[in-house]
Amino acid sequence: MRRNILSSPLCMLVNLVVVYLAYAICRLAYLLENWNTFANSLTIHSLAETICGGLVFDTSAILYTNSLYILLMLVPLHYKETAIWQKIAKWVFVTVNGLCVVINLSDAVYFQYTGRRTTITVFSEFASENNLTGIFAGEMFRHWYLLLLGIALIYGMYRLYRSPFDMRRAGSHPYGGTVGSWMRYYAVQTLCLLVFVPVCIIGMRGGATTAVRPITISNANQYADTPMMAALVLNTPFSLIRTIDKPIFTVPQYFAQDELDRIYTPLHLPQDSIVTRRKNVVVIIVESFGREYIGGYNRWLDGGSYKGYTPFTDSLMQHSATWLYSYCNGRKSIDGMPSILSSIPMFVEPFFLTPSSMNDVSGLAGELKHKGYYSAFFHGAENGSMGFQAFARTTGFDSYFGRTEYNADKRFGGDADFDGTWAIWDEPFMQFYATKMSEFRQPFISAVFTASSHHPYVIPEKYKDIYPEEGIVIHKCIRYTDNALRRFFDTARRQPWYGNTLFVITSDHTNLSDHDYYQTSLGGFCSPIIFFDPSGDIQPGMRDAIAQQIDIMPTVLNYLGYDRPYVAFGCDLFNTPAEETWAVNYLNGIYQYVKGNYLLQFDGRQAKGLYRFRTDLLLKENLAGQGIEEEQQMVREVKAIIQSYMMRMTDNKLTAVGEEIKEATSYQDRRINSAIQFWPYPYARAPYPYHLQHHSFPKHGFR
Repeated sequence: MRRNILSSPLCMLVNLVVVYLAYAICRLAYLLENWNTFANSLTIHSLAETICGGLVFDTSAILYTNSLYILLMLVPLHYKETAIWQKIAKWVFVTVNGLCVVINLSDAVYFQYTGRRTTITVFSEFASENNLTGIFAGEMFRHWYLLLLGIALIYGMYRLYRSPFDMRRAGSHPYGGTVGSWMRYYAVQTLCLLVFVPVCIIGMRGGATTAVRPITISNANQYADTPMMAALVLNTPFSLIRTIDKPIFTVPQYFAQDELDRIYTPLHLPQDSIVTRRKNVVVIIVESFGREYIGGYNRWLDGGSYKGYTPFTDSLMQHSATWLYSYCNGRKSIDGMPSILSSIPMFVEPFFLTPSSMNDVSGLAGELKHKGYYSAFFHGAENGSMGFQAFARTTGFDSYFGRTEYNADKRFGGDADFDGTWAIWDEPFMQFYATKMSEFRQPFISAVFTASSHHPYVIPEKYKDIYPEEGIVIHKCIRYTDNALRRFFDTARRQPWYGNTLFVITSDHTNLSDHDYYQTSLGGFCSPIIFFDPSGDIQPGMRDAIAQQIDIMPTVLNYLGYDRPYVAFGCDLFNTPAEETWAVNYLNGIYQYVKGNYLLQFDGRQAKGLYRFRTDLLLKENLAGQGIEEEQQMVREVKAIIQSYMMRMTDNKLTAVGEEIKEATSYQDRRINSAIQFWPYPYARAPYPYHLQHHSFPKHGFR
């Protein structure tokens, strides 16, 4: 009896439909696992767009990852009709697509830390870590339901797999017969292959016309109302594939060079008159210490009853300069260090993981070395972890103190103080930090990167009754780290260097959230920026202005009276009018630019969103394209920031060079000592932000 010569192509199509179903279930799991993040942006319309866009990106990923399987099923050779060939094809199918299911489900968990789909740079990011097995095992235990779902999906693909043998009539021969049947077989198989090849190319590219470029991650914003929703449109296999060996930085040609320099430049020139302060500088980067957890920033939350989890930080803020709208420039730890210490924001990919990390790079340590400062960086993890040691050395730090140096100091507990996963517990390591600084020659600049307020969200055994589980899982860790800060300052204030030191406290990024305000595309970047000077030189209080991590370097250098040119993408917060402060970050192919009363979301070509972020707290009302006067000016400004950033990354211009300095000084209208020069526009703001007006605490912040 004659068999169906289309059985292989038909079975292949049936099996690929099963893969589409698996991807759809993974996307649903991604949504449910991160429901609090997506719920505010989810409507019937956005869900429909997500499904449509998801099909486009799923098609591309499925065709990329199943290309070998498709070839095995369509190659015009009669050997593919044998049992061994089909067994190989089945196991290729199940293995490849099973791996894709695992990647998608795993990224559903990782999303809560990054706010985006994982890209290929994740392998570089964790290349030096040797504790990942334990972390993955812990996550599988915590998210057992995703593990069971993954097993069920892989088993389902195995059981539902259709083989050509399933379609053969009883008694038929797998191949053979008359010459005519052979000719028909090879003609049909060749035709199927010739038809399917262009279909595959179209599906991989995301379109059929020659005007359509192959889709990339940023194309997901075509189907998303917010940058956060773009992550739901995408799938992780696509994000990994489309970022392999891709150029990270491409210089857009928005402006000619002269016009660009008149709009914006990150080149800072010294002031005409300088007051020099030879103060020590201590920068404390607190892991995951988002603004949400700090009561002093959130007296308006929960109807005015919110207390937060940081009593010591709240008290310190009363004696510090803070900014009501302060933001981080990235969502990962490796984004925080370049932003804070070198004024380099994260655009597209973490700076550490790009070829531009080999550029000449300066920073606070490198610049202050010109003034005789000693510098040291502290991180309680294994030396080399996260690439921090390499970056510290690149940017001019003289010394690095990690887990190795801590263990070698017999005054402390050594590896008995190791948290078992990442690093030395914050409390003992910060005591080590305070003690070591007393051994430095002055003036010095030092920075510490804490570790305990981090996944897997554990605290030392002796504190488990003091800081029990409350709210979400990270809250007890925040309380522990806040207390570690208290003990650090208790020790520091008894040291001879304390009274002549400027302290800067911020976080590397944000983390888990339980308030809608902090789960928006902008809320996920809310980090504290606190300047504390025990001498009282800096007026304390909450400024009704915008601040960002990349402002820390220029603010510190200008406060110290630094008299050399340098490159920093932020501005001096102490000398920039409130209406001219701004912040920028990047999320899922969208640049977010905050200035005045507005948040602009820009995809590199046009405005995708414009929100009155001070009053529209959940970013519900998109005003883009409605004739708002500020929109076009903000687009012009963010274009200038992007072009300048990309140009300096690709041309190795992250430090001040002679010719550029000469050209800069020739502009008579250049704003000295500010990284930004934008044409002003009307700036109307309430005496205090709208959502704070009805709560009773001092208009100018905490005293």
